[in-house]
Amino acid sequence: MSESSAPAGRVTLADLEGDPHPVLSGLRAAAPAVWVPVLGAWLVTGYDQAVAVLRDARTFTVDDPRFSTAQVVGPSMLSLDGAPHARHRGPFNRPFRHDEVQARLAAFTRAETGRLVSAIEPHGAAELRRAVAGPLAVAVMAEVLGLGQADPGTILTWYDGIVAAVQAEGAAAGRGRAADGATSVAAGGTAAFGELAASLREVIARGGSLLAEVTGPLAEAPLAEAEAISNAAVLMFGGIETTEGMIANALLHLLSSPAQLALVLANPGLVPAAVEESLRLEPAAAVVDRYATAGTRLGSAEIRAGDQVTVSITGANRDPAVFADPDAFDVRRSNAGRHLAFAHGPHFCLGAHLARLEAQVAVGTLLARLPRLRLDPGYPSAPRGLVFRKPPALRVRWDTG
Repeated sequence: MSESSAPAGRVTLADLEGDPHPVLSGLRAAAPAVWVPVLGAWLVTGYDQAVAVLRDARTFTVDDPRFSTAQVVGPSMLSLDGAPHARHRGPFNRPFRHDEVQARLAAFTRAETGRLVSAIEPHGAAELRRAVAGPLAVAVMAEVLGLGQADPGTILTWYDGIVAAVQAEGAAAGRGRAADGATSVAAGGTAAFGELAASLREVIARGGSLLAEVTGPLAEAPLAEAEAISNAAVLMFGGIETTEGMIANALLHLLSSPAQLALVLANPGLVPAAVEESLRLEPAAAVVDRYATAGTRLGSAEIRAGDQVTVSITGANRDPAVFADPDAFDVRRSNAGRHLAFAHGPHFCLGAHLARLEAQVAVGTLLARLPRLRLDPGYPSAPRGLVFRKPPALRVRWDTG
């Protein structure tokens, strides 16, 4: 690896967790890929270079011991490349197609969103991440995985345990040693995954579910039970974390932009466009990691075999070479759909159609049902997070009388 440029050497984790956009813009202006010491990785902020990395799974792989998710839930479509990746992902492709998602889950998503909004409607104020965005994402993923009868609080406990363990594994791998408290966190994650796996084995045994389909004799290339469960765990992780963030970020952008909000209120058909522009401006998954399998060049960067290459989706989505006036939220942006919020290439997000459905229904329902919906000025709502970005809380008010 080469020495970092001076600006990259001064980047801190606090810079990237708080408001990373000025830092990413400065790094991109210097070079589209630079070595950032605090990350121990090449950080890719240019759009074309990000696409090149995400498209080339032979040179930039996820199949590396430092990819922490596999350490907790086992190999899955998220942590494999090539033929093994295709074998794990293949059985899930059809159920997550746009037409299948609409047929299986649109009515459920609308009903669940309506129920959640009805619960807060009389009160005139709420924190929307925990009142609507998060519970909707949990309910939909429970429905997808056949866990609809499980207590949502229990599902969130499993989810929190697995996420904490994945993050602890990643921190330990990045430092080359065990992080403080990582052993107990990892044990908690193992226990949480064990409880989730036990429930999913019951789902498979009952039949009539997605997981029963992908492990059953009618599947073209059925997965083993343990493989289906590992993939279900990563689907749950992505389906809750990033969808909650998508919904919260889209609402924040609209409620922070009176002119854009007025356009959408006057024409609700712009809700999907608003969701796409929000995904571009502040993707819920800010970065994705890859590992170089061989020496290669990326712009002026001389990347060596084994180097970590972190793609800043956030940075690529604001590349002015692709998106004019990239820091503006514009629901009429003609090329917003070129964003990389769902990644690109073989690991393009399997659940993209479902996440879009949930975000569009949630945003559209809230705007239609809650008159003069607005941010509560007494509380901060700026997005935060190094890997996953969303408002820690999204407190709002609306008229009730």
